[in-house]
Amino acid sequence: MADKRKVPEVNSSSQADIAFSLLIFFLVATTMNTDTGLARMLPPMPPENQKQEDVKVKERNLFLVLISGNGAIMAGTPTDQQIIDLRQLTDKAKEFVLNPYDDANLPEKKDEEIVMPDGSKWVYPVSQGVISLQTTRDTGYQSYIQVQNELTRAFNEIRDEVSEQKFGSKFADLSEEQRSVITKAIPLKISEAEPRNIKK
Repeated sequence: MADKRKVPEVNSSSQADIAFSLLIFFLVATTMNTDTGLARMLPPMPPENQKQEDVKVKERNLFLVLISGNGAIMAGTPTDQQIIDLRQLTDKAKEFVLNPYDDANLPEKKDEEIVMPDGSKWVYPVSQGVISLQTTRDTGYQSYIQVQNELTRAFNEIRDEVSEQKFGSKFADLSEEQRSVITKAIPLKISEAEPRNIKK
């Protein structure tokens, strides 16, 4: 007669506890890569009946920023571009947008009537300047993000300055209605052109 021995069963009652403990450990100990990028609200679509030539920008109202494949930055108006350091970009962009001395080579300003939260009207000379950001096919993502950050910083600093003058507080500290007023006075005009092919 064959010896029928019972195979001892493995006690699995604690395995679920161990698996759960390991899961908690890895969730707590693992670091996640945070996404880098910029929050950007896209402009509204132009009306269907708007002609293509209506959206052309005058040369004096255009500030070109080109990032090459090696991260070099060339910036300026179409007739006066220079290689600049990343740290200079914010000040150059601010000078272009504000055009403090009404330079004929820098953007026009158009007086626009903006409705205040209390219903009154405020006339502000809104810059017609547009910053055009261009890249090459081999431009690095890190360089692109750094330039975007500097350009966005330029608009944020201008908004802070105008907010302090008009409401006595920085832009981030304003109410939603007040921020809307400043956003109309200082619109974020950054155009991202199709990447260029640079022949080697």
